[in-house]
Amino acid sequence: MPLRLLGFIIILVVFLLFITLNLENRCDIRFWVTETAILQKVPVYLTAFSAFVAGMLCAFPVMFLLYFKKRKREKDPTGNRTLESKKKPGKFRNEEGEEGTPGAY
Repeated sequence: MPLRLLGFIIILVVFLLFITLNLENRCDIRFWVTETAILQKVPVYLTAFSAFVAGMLCAFPVMFLLYFKKRKREKDPTGNRTLESKKKPGKFRNEEGEEGTPGAY
């Protein structure tokens, strides 16, 4: 846990240095190939920050899919149906696995 926190702080410091060194740098953002959708003179740090946020938003569906697959795997670690679900209803088995009726035991 402390290493994760230290890594997170280092990443934030690097990002802050990037922002402070690029305060005066500007760029144009084109959404389409044509000249109609252009944002002009956008600060570079806002472009990087918005790309970072967009990446996090794209990662959420993947994270939830992996979470639900993991929960499903924890319920049945083999990925197969359990033996109980393979049994046909109405068949009774004794300790040796032989078929019989409930009164035969």
